[in-house]
Amino acid sequence: MQTTTISLTFNPMIVVMKNTATRDMVDRVLAVIEAHELKGEPMFGTQRVAIGVLGDKDRLDEGHLLRLPGVKEILRVSKPYKKVSREYKPENTVVTINDSVQFGNGTPVIIAGPCSVESEDRLLEIAENVKKLGAHMLRGGAFKPRTSPYAFQGHGLEGLKILKRVSEKTGLPIVTEILSVHDLEAFDEYVDMIQIGSRNMHNFDLITKVARLGKPMLLKRGMSATLEEFLLAAEYILNEGNDQVVLCERGIRTYEQSTRNILDLNSLALVKIISHLPIIADPSHAAGRYDIVPQLAVASLATGADGLIVEVHNEPDKALSDGKQSLTFESFDKLMARVSNLIQ
Repeated sequence: MQTTTISLTFNPMIVVMKNTATRDMVDRVLAVIEAHELKGEPMFGTQRVAIGVLGDKDRLDEGHLLRLPGVKEILRVSKPYKKVSREYKPENTVVTINDSVQFGNGTPVIIAGPCSVESEDRLLEIAENVKKLGAHMLRGGAFKPRTSPYAFQGHGLEGLKILKRVSEKTGLPIVTEILSVHDLEAFDEYVDMIQIGSRNMHNFDLITKVARLGKPMLLKRGMSATLEEFLLAAEYILNEGNDQVVLCERGIRTYEQSTRNILDLNSLALVKIISHLPIIADPSHAAGRYDIVPQLAVASLATGADGLIVEVHNEPDKALSDGKQSLTFESFDKLMARVSNLIQ
């Protein structure tokens, strides 16, 4: 799916329509906007209709818009990130996977599975068990970005095919990480939700090309990224016409070395206020050790996270990657019981 990139050099404005405005009134406003060679994007909410205006608005007389039937007011977007801000869209975005899983509808989504795809039999066993225990989606890396060149790098394309077959057998949609634009076609064919990992949060060429596929995306925060940089990375995706984006807080690097990363609950809570996009937490990568994953998971949900992505393995001590931060079936079961109690 090819889309046209709209320049965000100029601060967008929002044309807010009255709650009595008709579709004809909305269309008339859009016609005036487009007649001035600007881009108008209508957003139909439950309480109101708003129209985002992108482009050089010096061309447009705001007074003209205010005099049009059905127009209530005009607002300016002040944030450096435009389309991901609540100024631009006050209502929550709901991201839907295969018409069966929804992020941002008020019910936490639980994604579980191994760090990497090791074999089809093992992945199937893990998938069947996490589904039985309440998981909604399956995770697993086919292409693994590793710090060491000697570490297990994943099975590549064959790993994607294994994920697809296991997904078809269990009914669990899959999310997995893409590393290269050369794999776009394969990910488009085999994957339900495409993950942009923390190491690629600033890889805007990869992000924009994945966005143009039109598939739901999971965007992980860079390990040293500020919150503003994180949201600006998401802006690249929405600017390509794809609003099916789930953010992921996976922990950031600080001077503290006792855990792998520091789960930034401050930023997670703030995202819920300043952005309409859903956000989930990755307590496994934040902790780097299995024994505090449940506590971080529950804290994330209490802070407002729209879900969790956790690593689960049938034999963590034999895992080819990240075994020390993976939950067993027993510990995942206990976590799901705590999650259930929290959301009741």
